[in-house]
Amino acid sequence: MPDGPAPAPVIQKLRVRYTKRGRLRFTSHRDISRAVERAVRRAGIPVAFSAGFSPHPKISYAGAAATGTASEAEYLEIGLTETRDPARVRAELDAALPDGIDVVDVVPARVGTALADRLEASEWLVRLDGVAPDAADRAVQIFLGSEMIEVERLTKKGRRRFDTRGAVAALTVEPSDAGSGTILRMVVRHATPAVRPDDVLTGLRQAADLAPPSPPLVTRLAQGPLDESTGRLADPLESDRDTHVTAGAVPGVGA
Repeated sequence: MPDGPAPAPVIQKLRVRYTKRGRLRFTSHRDISRAVERAVRRAGIPVAFSAGFSPHPKISYAGAAATGTASEAEYLEIGLTETRDPARVRAELDAALPDGIDVVDVVPARVGTALADRLEASEWLVRLDGVAPDAADRAVQIFLGSEMIEVERLTKKGRRRFDTRGAVAALTVEPSDAGSGTILRMVVRHATPAVRPDDVLTGLRQAADLAPPSPPLVTRLAQGPLDESTGRLADPLESDRDTHVTAGAVPGVGA
């Protein structure tokens, strides 16, 4: 162990929802995390650090969107060495981050809960330019009427085959506001291996020959607990927001 005093303990844990918009959709998760760490330092937020020879800030991420994908619902958790007002942290962190990474919400973490366990599914908006709504609707009906649609993709563990149909909880079609094109809205369960929107598009191509003439624009709208009966997602921070911390309690420790 290195010489010197032990790092200050975590007194408060905060959960943060932030966005990834515009050109930042093409930024890697590693670069996003570096931008967050720089913003935390600039904002003077008292972040806790790990012990050891290479201390790092106690910031963890849950369900980060892939490079090339925009998102309205990215989440991180940060450990602080002092108790801070979540609204103050939201304003200070948002002001220190680059345009495109916007802090939407900050809440104290409820004791004994894991944020990642609440992120059961994601809602995605996929814009398909040059695809007629009736053609997309026919493909979606074929997809939803299938019991299984397997696709193959290279993952970190090698080439894998997995079922895209089973991961999709909801899939609908609507006209694009741009005029010529289609928008797909899909709710996809978080599975292992992960099924991404582009995997669902591959499944639509295999099952119904739906092939967009240009790359799709993909945006994550939400993550959270999934209501299987409706295919809708709940706010994963709602139970934290409803927590009433008693005097002298330390919010988030042990989460």
